Amino acid sequence: MDPLEDVLALVGATSHVSAAMSAGGRWAIRFDPPAGVKFNAVRYGTCLLRVDGVPEPVVLAEGDCFLLTSPRGFTLASDPDAPPEPAGPIFTAAVDGVARVGAGDDVFLVGGAFSFTERARALLLDGLPPVIHVPAARPEAATVSWAIREIDTELRAAPLGGTLVAEHLALVMLIRMLRLHLARGGGSGWLAGLADPVLAAALRAMHARPAHPWTVAELARVATVSRSTLAARFKEVVGQGPLEYLTGWRIELAADRIRRSEDTLATIARAVGYGSESALSVAFKRTTGLSPRAYRSRVGTAG
Repeated sequence: MDPLEDVLALVGATSHVSAAMSAGGRWAIRFDPPAGVKFNAVRYGTCLLRVDGVPEPVVLAEGDCFLLTSPRGFTLASDPDAPPEPAGPIFTAAVDGVARVGAGDDVFLVGGAFSFTERARALLLDGLPPVIHVPAARPEAATVSWAIREIDTELRAAPLGGTLVAEHLALVMLIRMLRLHLARGGGSGWLAGLADPVLAAALRAMHARPAHPWTVAELARVATVSRSTLAARFKEVVGQGPLEYLTGWRIELAADRIRRSEDTLATIARAVGYGSESALSVAFKRTTGLSPRAYRSRVGTAG
């Protein structure tokens, strides 16, 4: 698995496709800050997207989509001055899975949301801008556009298993949107590292073998640079040294095993690269503020 796959698996991304939206004439809809990560895609037509805290509106054209990565209110509108209506009553009144606003059907959007585990913000979302816009005109966006069309088809035709298919297609769209964002040099932290050809090699090596006793010298050989170059570049781009990053990732893996399994702490310690339960405990408490046993007790109570 590569680092993006690892993190997406760890944060347990699931998708939920909501009612589609048809709008015409002069209109605007105001959405409350979403609980998860929101996406919308324009099947046909054009509209404006305004996101709280983002200075400039985004013009959405046919085939475009956007990902709202932080809980911010937003407005979709036909023009900048249209008075907005609250989205809640409009979507509650949806008929046959389509919410309608304004007069006519100049624009049609499909949308939904992604849910993640509690660690998603620190591991993934904080490294992303509040909104990611993927224009259909980009050649690399072809798969995203294909997913949009297929989601629309599944929702309109409503075949057996159509909702499940649409939700899996939405996950494909999420991964493609993240790839496109990284290809444009976006992201911060480890996401920015993935876009760096030198750091990406070191990150992939650590994720492929997290229990291996990596040294900076060995990681530098993997990345075909000097130790000093790797250390300095890691610090500059990712914000921490390579071994600090490795420790943090090992603790994330250990915490995930503690949450999801009944494995002994000694077994978990060996699996993530620590020679003993006590060594894991020291690193775990230094990173999280809790011992592994206290963490297991807390998440067990929460569950």
